Amino acid sequence: MESQGLGRLYRDGEVIVREGDSGDCMYIVQDGRVEVLRGTDGDTVRLAVLGPHDVFGEMALFEREKRCATVRAVGEARILTVDRKSFLRRVHEDPSLAFRILQMMSRRIREADAEIGRSSSGRARPTETTRRATAGGDH
Repeated sequence: MESQGLGRLYRDGEVIVREGDSGDCMYIVQDGRVEVLRGTDGDTVRLAVLGPHDVFGEMALFEREKRCATVRAVGEARILTVDRKSFLRRVHEDPSLAFRILQMMSRRIREADAEIGRSSSGRARPTETTRRATAGGDH
């Protein structure tokens, strides 16, 4: 793991964003890995594992809704926070950034749609499910 970077270093299991919290920024994984978790009926389902250069929380830049998942570090992870103002400034400097974000969002929507299709047809792939350690989901 790199010893330098602009982002914040999170320790193994440390929560970066929590499902249900309000959001106003997105995050970029600079180093390490994070897991995306969603609570359903008292269980926590792992939706994805993200690594370097992956982005999460981007919907908060476009709408000020509550976070739809919890993201926590898997091992040590360095995460860069990007607020709306910084994002818009970067898009102004490099318009292709907006296109890349839209491509990523489109891919995620397509994957979610495919998963819903598999679930509704009874062919859902197995997912990792773990019991929440505490009522708040902290680890």
